[in-house]
Amino acid sequence: MRNTSDGGHAPVLLAEAVAALAIHDDGVYVDATFGRGGHARAILAALGARGRLVGVDRDAEAQAAAGAIDDARFTFRRGWFSSLPDIVASLGIDAVDGVLLDLGVSSPQLDAPERGFSYRAEGPLDMRMDTSCGETAAQFIARATIDELAKVIRDYGEERFAQSVARAIAKARERGPIDSTRELAAIVAQAIGARTRGDWRQDPAARTFQALRIAVNRELHELSVALPRITGLLASGGRLAVISFHSLEDRIVKRFFAFASKPYGGDARLRRMPIADASLPVPPLALVGRAVKPGDAELARNPRARSAVLRIAERTQAPLPEGWPRGFEA
Repeated sequence: MRNTSDGGHAPVLLAEAVAALAIHDDGVYVDATFGRGGHARAILAALGARGRLVGVDRDAEAQAAAGAIDDARFTFRRGWFSSLPDIVASLGIDAVDGVLLDLGVSSPQLDAPERGFSYRAEGPLDMRMDTSCGETAAQFIARATIDELAKVIRDYGEERFAQSVARAIAKARERGPIDSTRELAAIVAQAIGARTRGDWRQDPAARTFQALRIAVNRELHELSVALPRITGLLASGGRLAVISFHSLEDRIVKRFFAFASKPYGGDARLRRMPIADASLPVPPLALVGRAVKPGDAELARNPRARSAVLRIAERTQAPLPEGWPRGFEA
């Protein structure tokens, strides 16, 4: 879940994310998850007169927010960040000097009941980041089998009571469509009951709502496809900075960075072969520092930032391996 500058919310890891891009005056950068423009405005402030920033988001409300930025250096395109190669090509850009991904749902999306992301407010069970296309959460739970529901809730929500929740949803939909957030939250809460969660601060419905949101928006697939494509867009020395908010997406980022920053994709079997280091191929990415997390001051201002993790990698001078990204598995 990412915060933006809209509605009084502050962008998560703002200074750290801008620093991660190592911005130079005349560089070309992409904020591939524009949201309401918090990070984009900070990037523009760091750019020189000849610099350029492209903002990308699939949300129509993000597109509307981008219209408020009156800056000749800024261009917005609505789309999925996995489509970044096509988007920048359409703008006549061959390579970029940095890309920022701030993953998950934004605070304005979460706080708007009509978007259906929150179990705390009554609203339609939608959850789509792009409301112009795709299946809503209500449509998904209406047609999915119990096994499909259980798999999504278990795999994407890491919910240990996934089977119980799936059966409760299936039983409830026999009485009629489940089309509101509070209705679904009540069903989940009843299914889980008073069984120990290990964390009493978390609402019983939190994991199920996360799972459905990820499934509806194909978030993990989008990320695993986008990372190799974005790597191919980076100029030598260009930076890729990714802020993730839960273990599932951070695991994909961590695995991809390991894959792309080690010879032979980090394959342990090949690493053990008797080959001189100088003979090993140079990988396309180099890791930059360790994972960055919010400090105490930011957490005091914004508790929602507590799960944020920023990882950074830099493009080397090496060409992409033949068949790239063959061998990467999210």
